[in-house]
Amino acid sequence: KAKHVLFCVVNTIEFIHISSCDSVKEMWNLLAVTYEGTNQVKESKISMLVHQYELFMKHNDESISDMFTHFTTIINSLKNLEKYYPNQELVRKILRCLPKS
Repeated sequence: KAKHVLFCVVNTIEFIHISSCDSVKEMWNLLAVTYEGTNQVKESKISMLVHQYELFMKHNDESISDMFTHFTTIINSLKNLEKYYPNQELVRKILRCLPKS
């Protein structure tokens, strides 16, 4: 039954990839690696995003709105990878990036 559900919800390309699997667990693991990557890939993505977060700053030609959008994109990407920062820290980070005048 679970195999049938997976076959019904995947697109044609995904179906081709998982149709040769012998078990639902094998199908699920293949889909998970395809879309989430391995733990090593996940850790690498987190490391890259943390680096972007740590070096984040407003550029001279960037509006406050664009800066905030860029910051939010980094934070949301980290949340999707289950890496969280306390709201207090995020607010301090944004405030430090704002122009002084």
